Amino acid sequence: NAVWESNYEPVYVDNICSIRAPFHPENPNTQYEIVIEPKMSFGTGHHETTSSVIRLLAETEIAGKSVMDMGCGTGILAIFAAMKGASSVEAVDNDPWSYENTLENIERNGHPEIKAALGDASYLGNTKYDIFIANINRNILLRDMESYIKCINDKGLLLMSGFYTEDIPAIRTEAEKWGMNFINFIEKNNWVAIKFLK
Repeated sequence: NAVWESNYEPVYVDNICSIRAPFHPENPNTQYEIVIEPKMSFGTGHHETTSSVIRLLAETEIAGKSVMDMGCGTGILAIFAAMKGASSVEAVDNDPWSYENTLENIERNGHPEIKAALGDASYLGNTKYDIFIANINRNILLRDMESYIKCINDKGLLLMSGFYTEDIPAIRTEAEKWGMNFINFIEKNNWVAIKFLK
């Protein structure tokens, strides 16, 4: 982990958002800045899926909306949603390491209103969300998508990532089966982030 941290570099998502570790200097040149303690949890912004979901969120009206970040990793996407003015944010991961890291990063970025939990799709109850984010992997997305969509308000959004370009037909077919309408996707190095509207 120490070696990994020593090689950790800041991430810049266009001029929208910079993601840095606490030992990096502040960057005033982006609209948003997120500080992530790099502890090997998925979601440091370096992976194409994380930065692509940030781009989708950047183009999305989030202020006043309720948000679920399923498979939150470091909590980076939940933190970004809170920074953009979400009315409520929940962040869930089934990995204890990721859950603890999310708690640390929530505090580090000054967003104690984010509710973090240890769990998976079985955590979901009757709460409905305006924006549901799931950056996990193809098989889990296909398995749990019905559960996700049941928790999305009418006219709500589903943002998913963690799969390849060739997986789009399977992901899209499953989402449309449960009443979602395809909006757009972002592709980077064959990794995809996709947006649907209920």
